[in-house]
Amino acid sequence: MSSTALPKRDGIRGITIRQPWAACIVHGGKRIENRPRPWAPGWYLLHAAARIDQAALRDPLAAHTIAGQALPTRAVVGIVRITGSHRCDGACSPWAQPAAVHHVLDGVHPLPEPVPCTGQLGPWRVPPTVYARVLAQLPHPETFSTEALS
Repeated sequence: MSSTALPKRDGIRGITIRQPWAACIVHGGKRIENRPRPWAPGWYLLHAAARIDQAALRDPLAAHTIAGQALPTRAVVGIVRITGSHRCDGACSPWAQPAAVHHVLDGVHPLPEPVPCTGQLGPWRVPPTVYARVLAQLPHPETFSTEALS
């Protein structure tokens, strides 16, 4: 994980992604998230949605990536940093969809224990208790600024 400081709790947002895509991000090489419009760069809590994308379970790339992985739902499963976004014909990554905005993901860190939480569409405010439970699971919390831990 990058040593770039996480923002204060009121400055970080959650993003909700259906399984198996959330697992492909935290346990695999999915470093592009496809969305209809750009989001601001920065750190986000990665939340697994309540519903599973059943069709995606048959996608060969996703199926190979999640083999043997649990697919928790309704929980924060990791943290991720969006470093930028772009559009392309889909050739930039095997995970990219041609008509979507491709958010470039970095600093992906799965949580050892998913943190139960209700998500929302689009980036959403993280409850203080959820943020605290996520921070408690990050390795080497001393690598984050004191601002991030307040």
